[in-house]
Amino acid sequence: MDYAIILAQAAETAAQAPEAEAEAAKEVVPIDVIWQHIISLDKLEAFTFISFGIVCLFYGWRVFRILVAISFALIGLFVGIYTNKVLIGGNEIWLGIICMVLFAAFSIPMMRWGVCLLGAAAGGVITGGGWLAVDLPQQYIWAGALVGVIAGGMISFIIFKAAVMLFTSLGGSALVSAGILAIIYQYLGVAEKVEELVFTEEWFLPVVLMLPAIAGIILQSKFIKSSKNFNI
Repeated sequence: MDYAIILAQAAETAAQAPEAEAEAAKEVVPIDVIWQHIISLDKLEAFTFISFGIVCLFYGWRVFRILVAISFALIGLFVGIYTNKVLIGGNEIWLGIICMVLFAAFSIPMMRWGVCLLGAAAGGVITGGGWLAVDLPQQYIWAGALVGVIAGGMISFIIFKAAVMLFTSLGGSALVSAGILAIIYQYLGVAEKVEELVFTEEWFLPVVLMLPAIAGIILQSKFIKSSKNFNI
């Protein structure tokens, strides 16, 4: 038995282990999955995303009740599909539809709590995106997101209007950003440049998401102040 060969292979494996762990840690955020969903949008879907996103950015404060019901309906759909997949099996859509209806129905009488939960989730997305943008270790991104969840939840309980502006602006920004990136990638002839930015510059997607969200918060704040007869 050649012990020198065995020792050399063991040393090589040990040297490669930290690199493999670092690579795995760097892939905590599924940027490739997010990007595939974005570029799979066709022109009609992309413009639909942009249109609804602009409504959410500018006038989310007027339609926030509908947006809360839709958000919880989608959460219920995913919960039902996942639960059916794990516990029951078979056709997933029926339990998904049942959970979707139940979540949407319960969100209506518990609207204030629903807004606060969505505001907390939006805060987590913002601080998690900031963590990613400044190139901090992805395996600890949950810590950055947790700060935002706590801060967003506290702000939502104290200032209800802030929670409404926060989650509607972030949701609208996500729709607008996805639609614009899909159009730029597929129809403006700069696909390689955009894809390079997405996968090599970790700040790119968070910045693209945050800028419209900040603009939406500022605009909604001005619209709410100018609408004297409106009360959330």
